[in-house]
Amino acid sequence: MTAAHDDARALFADLTGREPDGLWSAPGRVNLIGEHTDYNDGFVLPFAIPQRTVAAVGLRGDDRGRVLVGSTFAEEPVEVGLDELDGLFPTAPGTHPAVPEWAAYPLGVAWALRHATAEDGPFRGLDIAIASDVPVGAGLSSSAAIEGATASALNELWGTGLDATALARVGRRAENEAVGAPTGIMDQMASMLGQPDTAIFLDCRSLEARPVPLGIAEAGLAILVIDTRVKHAHSTGGYRERRASCELGASLMGVPALRDVSIAELPRAQELMDDVTFRRVRHIVTENQRVLDTVQVLQEQGARAIGDLLVASHVSMREDFEISTVELDTAVDTALAAGALGARMTGGGFGGAAIALIEQDAVEAVSGAVTAAFAASGFGAPHLFTVTPSAGPLRDA
Repeated sequence: MTAAHDDARALFADLTGREPDGLWSAPGRVNLIGEHTDYNDGFVLPFAIPQRTVAAVGLRGDDRGRVLVGSTFAEEPVEVGLDELDGLFPTAPGTHPAVPEWAAYPLGVAWALRHATAEDGPFRGLDIAIASDVPVGAGLSSSAAIEGATASALNELWGTGLDATALARVGRRAENEAVGAPTGIMDQMASMLGQPDTAIFLDCRSLEARPVPLGIAEAGLAILVIDTRVKHAHSTGGYRERRASCELGASLMGVPALRDVSIAELPRAQELMDDVTFRRVRHIVTENQRVLDTVQVLQEQGARAIGDLLVASHVSMREDFEISTVELDTAVDTALAAGALGARMTGGGFGGAAIALIEQDAVEAVSGAVTAAFAASGFGAPHLFTVTPSAGPLRDA
């Protein structure tokens, strides 16, 4: 058990005066490669990380059908009737949820889960207390961890019997329609399907998922996360604008999604589009290919051979998709100069974290170089830590 487990259990007791029926947890994720390709029906290669969100959940003894949610990162809990959820959600695009955003994640899961099952109910009321050690706003999908932990708990307590992929869909609907963040399904699938020492190669169109062994530790390597502490939010304008550009590009190319555009077709795309739209499209098309190449290289040559693909991905996000920041660029450039085999920003961009593939015995040296570079640039101190590919949702108690 972790501090997050203890905190969730303690908060549940504070809110309700009793013990929860159980503790469920789900991980955040790092995306090894494949950024913004998910909502373009493309390919991604994420893995679950050890940092997790914990939901302490208990069924209510009354039959009033109400749900109370509390969190260690919010001062006040939120309580609503389950029959009120259809009046709260969906959230109109470009607006804020009718409840505090943090509460829209677990309440959105309850709303989406009710709609995902053929059962008419009645669904018993619940108390939910949430704690987490997934850094918020770092691009490590703290939101999918909340969704995964909550969905796993409710799936068991309500007896809805959905599988991991269906629960990932529930999480995505909560994020898209309850919170109002226009994300794809990568984060939820990575959290729900995580395995030790394994990345998940996901086709975001078919949702076919295949485990890809990474062999990071076996190769004498480590993955260093460099959290710039520059917060990002998927529901804000930059992410939505990038998605709109991709949809425009697909429309101009006459295809359902940019997944259907090949690298050979990029010259025609350039003729059809303004410069900004073309560069957005070029990132998606080349990033999809980089994911496929990374999977092949991992299988044929191992983790030491993927560094150049990680660097090319970052350059594309910096130059074509324009979602990096000076802090992220400093993190990547400094890590590479200090000996990293490869590095790139990870997550939706506009802040958040970068990852660096480094020698195990170089963690201290690379971390020190990045910390010094941030200080010299006048940035706030970054949060640095290593991650290992880890398991998906668990019932921990």
